[in-house]
Amino acid sequence: MESWRGNIERRERMAFDWKSKMSLKLTSLKLAMVVTAAGLLLSGCMETASYEATNTNAFKPRDKELLAKVRYENVQPPESFRRAIVEYQRKEAPGSIVVDSDNHYLYYVLNDGKAIRYGITVGEEAMAWSGIAKVGAMTEWPAWHPTKGEIERLGVPTFVAPGPDNPMGSRAMYLYSGGKDTLFRIHGTNQPEYIGQSISSGCIRMTNEDVIDLYNRVKMGTIVVVLAPHHGSDSPFGSSSQVAQSSNFGSMQ
Repeated sequence: MESWRGNIERRERMAFDWKSKMSLKLTSLKLAMVVTAAGLLLSGCMETASYEATNTNAFKPRDKELLAKVRYENVQPPESFRRAIVEYQRKEAPGSIVVDSDNHYLYYVLNDGKAIRYGITVGEEAMAWSGIAKVGAMTEWPAWHPTKGEIERLGVPTFVAPGPDNPMGSRAMYLYSGGKDTLFRIHGTNQPEYIGQSISSGCIRMTNEDVIDLYNRVKMGTIVVVLAPHHGSDSPFGSSSQVAQSSNFGSMQ
């Protein structure tokens, strides 16, 4: 168990370190943009966020038991990636989910122009999936059945039983499109240190505490809009919307 887990961590850290070095080379090119953005924030365009602490009262006895047994370092994400209530200007219906892979956020849409924003880990662009889907299955403390590609790439076993060290974490929501499993999931993680980053595998990862919170809010059939990489103005705070596509999703099933 430790050997394959260590293999995954080494490969993902190597990929992450390489990408970090490359990003440093772009820092000077982005400096002017950062200064401009800072000016906008100071002039009143800053997104207001009301951060929320984890409500452990919502945890089931099994959740408390297994989370107490985790062997990974349960680090807190940076403040900007902690769960928060934020203003939200897109027009998806309340109760739907929007995944903004570019900025490493997942939004659960509320009423009155608000949303719950969660920090996430996303896959590298080449492995990403985007589009409109529905939650087609939901599992508490899922087992992990790696794909053939994951087995070959990461050297993992063909099956990993549920538990605190399982890479799928405490909850999984499986996304379906056209009546078929997209093989794209929203799930927990045993690597919370990567929240707010992009690493090897392609699915959406949340802290185990956050994914329990989201799982308790969604239901089967929940609409999930996964924004394409480099979506530009089509952000959760812009005027663009996929309401029409979402409302017509039933015809795709």
